[in-house]
Amino acid sequence: MWQAGAGFGAVALTSLLQSDGFFSGTAVAADSPLRSPLATKPPHFAPQAKSVIFLFMYGGPSHIDTFDYKPKMIGMEGKTVDVKTFGRGGHRSGGRIVEPRWMFNQHGQCGKWVSTLFPNVAKHVDDIAFIHSLTADSPIHGSAMLMMNSGKILSGSPALGSWLNYGLGSVNENLPGFVVMLDPTGGPISGAKNWSSGYMPATYQGTVFRSEGAPILDLAPPAGLSAGVQRRLIDSIQMMNQEHLATRPGQGDLLSRIASYELAYKMQASAPEAVDLSGEDAATLEMYGVNQPRTRDFGKRCLLARRLVERGVRFVQLYSGGAHNDDNWDAHGDLEKNHNYHAGNTDQPIAALLADLKRTGLLEETLVVWGGEFGRQPTAEYAMGTGRDHNAYGFTMWMAGGGIKGGVSFGTTDELGSAAVEHPIQVKNLHATILELMGLDPNRLAYFHGGLDQKLVGVEPVEPIRDIIA
Repeated sequence: MWQAGAGFGAVALTSLLQSDGFFSGTAVAADSPLRSPLATKPPHFAPQAKSVIFLFMYGGPSHIDTFDYKPKMIGMEGKTVDVKTFGRGGHRSGGRIVEPRWMFNQHGQCGKWVSTLFPNVAKHVDDIAFIHSLTADSPIHGSAMLMMNSGKILSGSPALGSWLNYGLGSVNENLPGFVVMLDPTGGPISGAKNWSSGYMPATYQGTVFRSEGAPILDLAPPAGLSAGVQRRLIDSIQMMNQEHLATRPGQGDLLSRIASYELAYKMQASAPEAVDLSGEDAATLEMYGVNQPRTRDFGKRCLLARRLVERGVRFVQLYSGGAHNDDNWDAHGDLEKNHNYHAGNTDQPIAALLADLKRTGLLEETLVVWGGEFGRQPTAEYAMGTGRDHNAYGFTMWMAGGGIKGGVSFGTTDELGSAAVEHPIQVKNLHATILELMGLDPNRLAYFHGGLDQKLVGVEPVEPIRDIIA
């Protein structure tokens, strides 16, 4: 067997023996370039969450029309006020008030006020921590999205999902550790930069899954190439590159590429099963709204997110809204039409996801994050209409599960919702909270690049939002 096939049988045999621990006496050091970049790594401390599902409401949902109740705005419709704003229309010193267009009611034991846009999510407020005082570094979609996804307003930095997989590795060898599912209308502005691995190896970048058809394009092997041949090719290339790296240890990026090829091979068997909903019962499909045209797409993606974290995927990101203008939450014209549409598409599926995770016990170890790149202003953008411009001075996001204290609200904006006034925090504090709950010290997690120990949260020490951590 060792000599069969001009020696290539030896390569396959060595790979099989190695996977069975036959060569454990020559274990690879943790920092060796021969170590798989996706190998499981110990956290800095005991984690409260194992996976993250980030529900990204692309375009900037209006916080004052959803979860940030502003009763003093009632009766102010059309009134001109002096309030500093900065959005797509530039800097302004005042404008015409647009009252919240939906009624607010109290829900849960905590008595949280939620608008009628989210009647189903409102049933879960006792499991949710609302963050009302977030600020962003940019009021422009492209740079604000990069900030929310990578911690920097400029492109070229690894996404949050990349950092988590770099810091913790993957517990599933057959699926990506970082999965992205886009809206049917297309990807967000800046595109793949939002799930890029930046200066890290490509192994850590996000993999786009589709909810219809083949989950990943070109996943099926070429005609005539059997699984056995593919496996032998992967084994051969991997072994030759390991021998190469043993003599040239500074070229660890080659192993990362081989790991990517090997993962692609393994996904041919695992990815189709992970996205196959035929095993889900009718009640579950109904709960997510998969059988309804309005909620089918986002409901299916929320259900897939649950199936992926069940299988050990570390970070799953779902986008609500794509392309431009009213294809996403960017309500510059008709606020009511825009938000009724997008909230109506997502409210039932999001509530189902929370309920399903809780029912299966996964909510305790899965951190769910909801929000967009910024909020919206209390004043109208134009002389006529209900459209609101971007607001990076203060907006709302929420988190649930995975170590989060439910039924609480952190921080406030002013009585018009124009800016954070109590406990204003930055996106890096949100990122620090996610890393902390996943067992990673945000001020220790670093990747050496360009002569610096690069960090998701930047060079200065950053505190998580401890008031919302259980």
